Amino acid sequence: MAEEVENFFGVYLLYCLNPKSKGKTYIGYTKDPNRRIKQHNKGVKSGGAKKTSTRGPWEMVLIVHGFPNDISALRFEWAWQNPKTSRRLKHVSPKARSEKMYDYCIRILSEMLNVGPWNRLALNIRWLNETYQLHFDIDKIPPMHMSIGTGPIVCKKTVSSNVFESVLCVLCARISSPDSLLICVNPNCQAVMHILCLSQRFLGSSDHIIPIDGECPACGIRMLWSDLIRKKDGCYTNLNSINT
Repeated sequence: MAEEVENFFGVYLLYCLNPKSKGKTYIGYTKDPNRRIKQHNKGVKSGGAKKTSTRGPWEMVLIVHGFPNDISALRFEWAWQNPKTSRRLKHVSPKARSEKMYDYCIRILSEMLNVGPWNRLALNIRWLNETYQLHFDIDKIPPMHMSIGTGPIVCKKTVSSNVFESVLCVLCARISSPDSLLICVNPNCQAVMHILCLSQRFLGSSDHIIPIDGECPACGIRMLWSDLIRKKDGCYTNLNSINT
């Protein structure tokens, strides 16, 4: 069954099916995986990448999504493409001669999901084709707040609308404009809170800048920070003043 995702920012892995280049891989970024794979297989003139245009057909086998914005996803893409250059992956051993490129890409991914800053994001690892699914090593399983799923993805475009002219934050009881607020993901609650008020509550005494999760101060439901941000159609730019 296809998973519908709003505000999609994803980094994907392609696998080459062409007998002449079979086993080759390509890593890229997209906001619409279904459209992107068609572009890759049609070639440069249709928007595909130069590196993939003459080697198809390609299959998109895996995608990581749940990034708060395109910049975050593009940084992840670059590090996955350039593990030898990324300062966060200097501890990772280089590709062995006997190691398949596909296996190497998955090994790099498993390392990335377990180091900062990515290990604090509520990312989703989605195997689009189970035929190519590999299991992560027991000591490199993604953090508990990340999900692993299988099956296709459908991207939904969300029309954002601010339904509040001015409301009270349930934490500080001050009137605020909609652009500085978050809304509880529980449809039976819909409590409204300042981004800064809620992030500081979720973080507590932690010295991190971005929270992972926490409980709604009104209904008590446990929420992922990334779900709150995605519901808002926003990004992390309003968090620049936290802990500074």
